[in-house]
Amino acid sequence: MKVTPAIITIGIIAAFAVHGRIAQPAHYNDFADQSALFGIPHAGDVLSNAGFALVAIWGWLALRPHRSSDRLRAGWPGYRLFLIGLFLTAFGSAYFHLAPGNGRLTWDMLPIALAGAGLLVGVRGDTQPVSKTNPGSKTNIEAILLGLYAAASVAWWVLTDRHGAGDLRPYLLLQVLPLILIPLWQSIYRAPRTDRIAFAAAMALYVLAKLAEVLDHPIADTLGFVSGHTLKHLLATAATAAIVWGLTRRFAGDGRPTAYTCTISE
Repeated sequence: MKVTPAIITIGIIAAFAVHGRIAQPAHYNDFADQSALFGIPHAGDVLSNAGFALVAIWGWLALRPHRSSDRLRAGWPGYRLFLIGLFLTAFGSAYFHLAPGNGRLTWDMLPIALAGAGLLVGVRGDTQPVSKTNPGSKTNIEAILLGLYAAASVAWWVLTDRHGAGDLRPYLLLQVLPLILIPLWQSIYRAPRTDRIAFAAAMALYVLAKLAEVLDHPIADTLGFVSGHTLKHLLATAATAAIVWGLTRRFAGDGRPTAYTCTISE
């Protein structure tokens, strides 16, 4: 059972390899939002990114004081990267949506990739056996390595796109794996109920966000006051808020420790 996540990860990587290049949709940058506010073009898509920064600040202020706690220390390096990536997403995505185009898309993709990498490392640190003496040491290294992979995945897309054959597979891997590995890890290592609920809600909201992204124009045509992509930002913000809420619940109540990580001695 414990090897299942590794087997699935290898299977997904193999499937991507067999599938071949995955390109950005031809009209990806043709967003439905044409609103303007105070001289800001595409105001709905631009301003709806503010929520990411607010959630990141909330998470940082609420969690950083507990970074040395037994309930957070092993996962903190990952969650720290997640919050940093989330904060940068607010600015990178807003910059991109001011004038959508592949030239600016890098600044939207990179922080999202970092946030996905951080989330993987954080939950893995929470759920995997860790050292009693320094439970954050392993996840610190993993956060650095996966953060570098996140940057490399975006660099790969930029390089291949410049040659007319943009390939999103390494980048998409960081969006697919959290949806599969996080519930698996939480099930295998019996994560607390609150954590499972928070991450399940986050993943459901994220799936709805991706659906809204695909239906950008139909939603705009139907509702009129909001586009699908703007709605995607709002749903994705709610998803990240659910994650932060779940993490902060570890320190609510009477302050008794929440059993989570398995430990091993050195």
